[in-house]
Amino acid sequence: VAIAMERGAVLLLDEVDLASNKIMCLQPVLEGNGIYIKKINRYIKPAKGFTVIATANTKGRGSDDGKFIGTNILNEAFLERFPITMEQPYPALSVEKKIVLGSMAKYGKVDEDFAEKLVTWAEVIRKTYFEGAVDELISTRRLDHIVKAFTIFKDKLKSIEMCTNRFDEDTKTSFIDLYSKVDAGVDLDEETSEEEDEEKEESTEDMPY
Repeated sequence: VAIAMERGAVLLLDEVDLASNKIMCLQPVLEGNGIYIKKINRYIKPAKGFTVIATANTKGRGSDDGKFIGTNILNEAFLERFPITMEQPYPALSVEKKIVLGSMAKYGKVDEDFAEKLVTWAEVIRKTYFEGAVDELISTRRLDHIVKAFTIFKDKLKSIEMCTNRFDEDTKTSFIDLYSKVDAGVDLDEETSEEEDEEKEESTEDMPY
């Protein structure tokens, strides 16, 4: 904090809603005042350009549904020291497609059609989520995970399945089923058949005779 103040830099308080009540010591800083550091007997004034930015998934209100467990309800007086609040929605389809294509280029496997299908699939799921029909959604980070898995498994559905296993079985199944509707080129039955064959092979290998 002191270094950022001296340099007139941007101070980022990432995931600030995970902080304890000790974060209240920053109130003078948020008001634009200097701070006295007793250990070195120095009073530091904020240089021109010094800015404090905080990020939080809960806006400092805590997590009622447990999705962001560990977050805290921040003191109202602390929150009032932030003059403006900006919400970051998910990117537009065209922007998210560029992000996904960038990930594909980074991992060395560019498939523009797959990128288009992925962002369309994610967009439909998000709309359904915000309408209250499902309890989970697909983030841009999750799409990046799928792209990375695709470079390993070379299979669209398998990559999606591996990256949606973190959800409960019903949610995962509905997400995969939805993707099969978005991308008519994938065969859900073929993927299921391959999984059954793999399970049979593993079962046979385990048999002692």
